[in-house]
Amino acid sequence: MAAVPSIPEYYQDKCVFITGATGFMGKALLEKLLRSCPDIRRVYILIRPKKGKEVSQRLEELLNSKIFDNLVKVQPNYRDKVYPVTGDILHDNLGVCETDEKCLIRDVTVVFHSAATVKFDELMKLSVEMNVVGVSRVISFCKKLKNIQALLHVSTAYANCNQEKNVEEKIYEPPLHPNKIMDAVDWMDTDILDALTPKMIGDRPNTYTYTKSIAEYLVKEECANIPTAIFRPSIVGATWDDPVPGWVDNYNGPTGLLAAMGCGLLRIMKGDHHATADIIPVDFTSKMMIATAWYTAVHKPENMSVYHCTTGQINRFTWGEMEKLSFSYLMKNPVNTVARVPNPRFTKNGIWHDLNVVFDHLIPAYLMDFYMWILGKRPIFVKIQERLRKSVGSLDYFTTKEWNFTNAGLHKILHVMTPEDKKSFNFDPKIINWAEYMEAYCLGTKKFVMKEELDELPKARRTLKRLQRINMATNVVLIIVVWRLLINRVPIAKSLWNFLIGWAIKIFRHLPKTIKSS
Repeated sequence: MAAVPSIPEYYQDKCVFITGATGFMGKALLEKLLRSCPDIRRVYILIRPKKGKEVSQRLEELLNSKIFDNLVKVQPNYRDKVYPVTGDILHDNLGVCETDEKCLIRDVTVVFHSAATVKFDELMKLSVEMNVVGVSRVISFCKKLKNIQALLHVSTAYANCNQEKNVEEKIYEPPLHPNKIMDAVDWMDTDILDALTPKMIGDRPNTYTYTKSIAEYLVKEECANIPTAIFRPSIVGATWDDPVPGWVDNYNGPTGLLAAMGCGLLRIMKGDHHATADIIPVDFTSKMMIATAWYTAVHKPENMSVYHCTTGQINRFTWGEMEKLSFSYLMKNPVNTVARVPNPRFTKNGIWHDLNVVFDHLIPAYLMDFYMWILGKRPIFVKIQERLRKSVGSLDYFTTKEWNFTNAGLHKILHVMTPEDKKSFNFDPKIINWAEYMEAYCLGTKKFVMKEELDELPKARRTLKRLQRINMATNVVLIIVVWRLLINRVPIAKSLWNFLIGWAIKIFRHLPKTIKSS
């Protein structure tokens, strides 16, 4: 019996095809493949022209991302292995030209499909087109590949968030058969689809989780003859340490929350302090994706497998801990654009939440806009609050509930990896220190997303201290004003005040006698 190759040995001289390489997870996957599997022959990446930018421009932007800075030091010629394929999952045959198609059919052995729309509030038509029809097109293309050994379909751990508590590593029955939803989108008017969307998604929170669930069932039905694995990450956050701590490149998920908290604009949101914040660092997802494809190709599981890449059942972290740690590190390492002193809070109480939105979000926003107007500047804070409430509101479902995701697949893959592979591709959540992670995440949000230089921290700290003094003075003045109004208008308050003053005078009168007698 031949020895099982290690992960880098397996990928040696292999050609890989990635969809979604320009996305957050895709960038991390591409960088890790090139750095830790140095003998890989070629990585084909599907890229579409976007916003007036040609494929060559988008490729250049991708490879200029900060995550590739260390790679260029160890592999100066890594760009020679990256081959852009012009195409789009919204087009038949992925929109690939005949020449590129021939190369892919001849060369590719492993496919990572991660292209999708991850917008929670995406219109149903586009969500189905990308997350269901797009998957169908990728599968059809994979069936042409002569040497395919593994197809890894990236889903989400929340595809089945309508389950009461426990989510197993299996494919659940979809809310609607894939063929039915694809047929409906094909002929139904967009306005009618939008009107029907709430009824269609039922007990799911959005079109994203709804279409991801349907896509999984489509993969099950259509990939019987392709070695396939379904990969379900939970909430993907900044890197733990590979290649650098805290790398992140977008405002999605927790990153947007940290940025808004750091600016002092997000101060209250719905959430359960004791519920699990199932955040997984993006470098863990890339390492486990590479290992899962290797396991699928080398160990050849009899049945299509589902793998959860989650932390909640292995190294639990709660929203309450996130609140505490984010406050601590945002105060220690403030952002340059801090407008108010950070004070992030989660609450399950809807009434308390709404009151805080009015008095701690909206009223200050109007006051700050009024101040901007006086200075002759464009008012922005009310509009920011409106966008923020919409964005944060889409997360309420996930911050107020929790799920138990089983992790048998994760442990199964770790068990068969060599000691060397476990060093290079360690995705065991047990190694995460959440305090260290949150500090790196806050700094990464500041550095990589908000584009702020870390050598400006002393200035940002001085600004924060000044805001703290202003905040304290404002609170003192507000308390005095409110108390004076109460004294003048509420008899009980006035009586209480006179009683306290009289009691204080008596104590001061007797104080000298008490001191002399002692």
